[in-house]
Amino acid sequence: MSRLLSTSRVSDKILKLFRALHRTRQQVFKNDARALEAARQKINEEFRNHQDETSSERIAELMKIGSDVEFLLRTSVIQGLHTGSDSLMLIPRKDLLLDNVPYCDSPTRKL
Repeated sequence: MSRLLSTSRVSDKILKLFRALHRTRQQVFKNDARALEAARQKINEEFRNHQDETSSERIAELMKIGSDVEFLLRTSVIQGLHTGSDSLMLIPRKDLLLDNVPYCDSPTRKL
């Protein structure tokens, strides 16, 4: 019975990762039908290719890879739009824009 519960928890985590990857794909590649479809196919293909995996170590490794991919997509990918033959306009998402902290030549000393 505990093996069944453990398998169920792993399945829940896998499904949660699958959904997170697809949500991130929709946010990152918003308004880019070609990239959305390519990412959808790749995510589905990777999960389909490993659906019969039974080794808990290998499943944990694949989950780590999937989580890392989701994180990289969410934090590092920026859409670009060709505006000419040699120019590209970057379209960052609001969650990627960070406040720039100005450099201070004379840092204050903490007491």
